[in-house]
Amino acid sequence: MTKTPLGDERQNAIADAAIHLVATRGLRGLTHRAVDAEAGLPPGSTSYYLRTRNALLTACVNRMLARDLTATSPRPGDTPLEELLAEMVIGIAQARADDLAARYELSLEARRQPDLQEAIVRGGRQLRDGLAQLLTALGIPDAADVAWPVAAMMDGLLYDRLAGAGSTMPAAAYEHAVRRTLSALLTGLATDAR
Repeated sequence: MTKTPLGDERQNAIADAAIHLVATRGLRGLTHRAVDAEAGLPPGSTSYYLRTRNALLTACVNRMLARDLTATSPRPGDTPLEELLAEMVIGIAQARADDLAARYELSLEARRQPDLQEAIVRGGRQLRDGLAQLLTALGIPDAADVAWPVAAMMDGLLYDRLAGAGSTMPAAAYEHAVRRTLSALLTGLATDAR
């Protein structure tokens, strides 16, 4: 018998189920009832915690942001920061395909929903601020200014792996290309002292 999560665990289970539904069925497949069924929760559980569809969409964004922030936090050990950035891209591409698909679906929907757009922009700023700290530690001049294009490039690598030509590459070729591209970019940024 599966244990029904309570409190924060239940809210995370709801957000995880919603993300999976958006990734696999699109936004049309996302309903409070479908989330209850996907999460294995009693009917009405999702609407108890998240009354509106917009609240449900925002919960998806916030849950993915929490995972992204965990993935971008430096880990203790000897991993060079440059490799940490590559591991972020590779790890997200390998283990979080649902998050990626849902992120792109939600990003397009956000163009029509200001509250959702605000949540996405706020989360993006947090991620870029963390990236700027990593870039500063790598000795990149003007790290706060270049964090945006670096993040956009990393996101492009993820998008291509999910939905572009990169989806057909063998894993080893994709990983090599990510490492090579990030290395070249970071080397160029470190030497560009304008």
